[in-house]
Amino acid sequence: MPGELHVDASLFMGMHSKDPAVRAAATTFFAARLRQPVVMKLEEVGRCDDYIWQLPRDVQDAYYPFMDVLQSLMPIRRRPYDADALAALAGLPAGPTAALRHRDRLLLASVVAARGELVTLNPRLIPLAGSGLPVRTPGPAAGRGVFPAELDKLYEQSLALEADHAEL
Repeated sequence: MPGELHVDASLFMGMHSKDPAVRAAATTFFAARLRQPVVMKLEEVGRCDDYIWQLPRDVQDAYYPFMDVLQSLMPIRRRPYDADALAALAGLPAGPTAALRHRDRLLLASVVAARGELVTLNPRLIPLAGSGLPVRTPGPAAGRGVFPAELDKLYEQSLALEADHAEL
């Protein structure tokens, strides 16, 4: 049985990326999996909130209805880091992961420990795709994914927020 899909803040906020290709890839990923579970570490959820809370209030007000409904519909399993993730941290291959930020290494270790797969748009983690580590991008999309009508309407409204996903 394949492991769970893990997502990070870069993929979640990628739905609002300033880059249309990134936005399409992220939105297509989430729209296609709206009823399928994914795992998101609590720190990654917090990273999204931290980014949004620094924006003007009117942008937050345009964004949060979409995020609230999406997270109510999609079974996002929010999990803390645990002892297994800390143990896996020591076993990460030094070569490809040595230059990563501590938080990126811990996220990767938690995915390894869970025998899952990380789907990311994090420019520091993308080079690890194809390296034997469980990292991949959502892949390119021809156009943006479309959510069910009411959620899609909220998504369109939420596009008042344009994120630089590389900041996450």
